[in-house]
Amino acid sequence: MRILHLALHDAWADALEAGEYRVSTLGLDLDDVGFIHCSQPEQVDGVHERFYGGVTEPVVLLTIDTDLLTSPWQLDDVPGQPLPFPHVYGPVNLDAVVSAEPYVRGSASS
Repeated sequence: MRILHLALHDAWADALEAGEYRVSTLGLDLDDVGFIHCSQPEQVDGVHERFYGGVTEPVVLLTIDTDLLTSPWQLDDVPGQPLPFPHVYGPVNLDAVVSAEPYVRGSASS
């Protein structure tokens, strides 16, 4: 399965240097939350609107192949949401990220 994660450009650049990605969501890391928030394609634009709408720094859309993850992941129900959200319960190994492109509204579901 392919899951998606919105990342600030600088956080992704830091991950490339560190060898793994550990940011959970805007302003919080894996140690703060316990997992990395991800999305299914049809959820990405809503997540961007809710959490990244006011961000001026470039945002990168990471596409993660769950078959390549070394950390466990699962789909979790979130109250009030029609679809479960994927969460990665550990760092994302860089070779599981099959694409890192600038976020463009609507590009994840096309």
